[in-house]
Amino acid sequence: MAKVDVQSHKLGFGSIVLFGINGIIGSGIFLLPSSGMKLFGPASILALFFDGFLIFCIGLCFAECAGLYKQNGGPYLYARGAFGNFIGYEVGFMTWVVRIIAEATLYVGFATALGGMFPALNNNLAKNILVTIIGLFLMGLNIAGVRVTAVLNNIVTVGKLIPIIMVAVLGLFFLHPANFTPFFIPGHSGSANFAQATLTLFYVFTGFEGLVVAAGEMKNAKRNLPRALMVSMATVVVIYLLVMVACIGVLGSGLTKSTVPLQDAMTKMVGAWGGALVGVGTLLSIGGIAVASSFITPRSGEALADHKMMPSFLANKNRYGAPYNAIIISTVIGLLLAYSGTFSKLAMISAISRFIQYIPTCLAVIVFRHTKKDVARPFKVPLGPVIPVIALLISGWLLFNTPSANLIWGFGALIIAIPFYFLTGRHADENFS
Repeated sequence: MAKVDVQSHKLGFGSIVLFGINGIIGSGIFLLPSSGMKLFGPASILALFFDGFLIFCIGLCFAECAGLYKQNGGPYLYARGAFGNFIGYEVGFMTWVVRIIAEATLYVGFATALGGMFPALNNNLAKNILVTIIGLFLMGLNIAGVRVTAVLNNIVTVGKLIPIIMVAVLGLFFLHPANFTPFFIPGHSGSANFAQATLTLFYVFTGFEGLVVAAGEMKNAKRNLPRALMVSMATVVVIYLLVMVACIGVLGSGLTKSTVPLQDAMTKMVGAWGGALVGVGTLLSIGGIAVASSFITPRSGEALADHKMMPSFLANKNRYGAPYNAIIISTVIGLLLAYSGTFSKLAMISAISRFIQYIPTCLAVIVFRHTKKDVARPFKVPLGPVIPVIALLISGWLLFNTPSANLIWGFGALIIAIPFYFLTGRHADENFS
């Protein structure tokens, strides 16, 4: 029997870069430039720079931790390995919660984009009706055992990249320099506004963890992962900055009133057909991502039940192999969250909740340098503890400047998880090492 070359089936450098770019660029960039403009004016461009730097530091921490484990689990594994069962359980529980919040954000994002195309739907009642239809449709799709196809994934990828790149490139030829002055708007240029803009726009960078956690699927991860991370992040930052510059340069102060900034910018640049093209691309992107998310999210709950971290009924499956209880519960909670706010508000809550995964991972790097100092690492964060500490300090500063109500929305599930831990979590993964 011929020997199988395992390395030939792993991701090379170019594939890793594309995987990273595709994983990061999502729905947020279609709708959030106007939120950044409202909070910090044209200087919100700086908030994107700052976000890119922060997410790069966090990504390096994920890259080191990912090389220490062969099991799937990501932040849950790192937190449990560094801080024990309880903290690991909280992070594992939040993994499911974060996915539910992100899915609710996509529901509202789709409704918002549709409202931008059809003004009659741009109101709260229409939004709630639309998200209900979306949530129930996706729930039925998943209970029936229908899975996302590769064709749909390809359509989503093309659907989101074409309009984004069109706005980014064409925007360079339609800029009005006067729209960038004043760069710092009086009354909106304080550190609190900068922190709020940074945290809101941070949502557009989430998803990078899918790249670094998949280190085991890469050729020569020690060499390729950090380089691919830098290239992916740099590419995404450049694309996002060009989009932000285009939206500000084309729409000016009108950007603050836009619910679909890329669509409005394209309409102003080339006419209604361009806006319609971006609108369709926006709906394809957000809708496709929502379909994929609706499949993954309940499986997070199912996984918790499989590991005895949540009640076993969440893992019950119907004749189609679908974890129907987890699907129904995920959908109901997602809909309740979707009813509660706008896309920008939910995007901020989604960004806040992800720090429950990011902060323990950064701390784990420091802990593992002592507890796993003899374990070989495919990749090691340079400069000792400097990068993890920088990521922790910036994260702490952002959260310190976050309104308490948003913190409660983002972190409240940590309290909800406690009774489940004492009921089931103490017995989870007893063979964990």
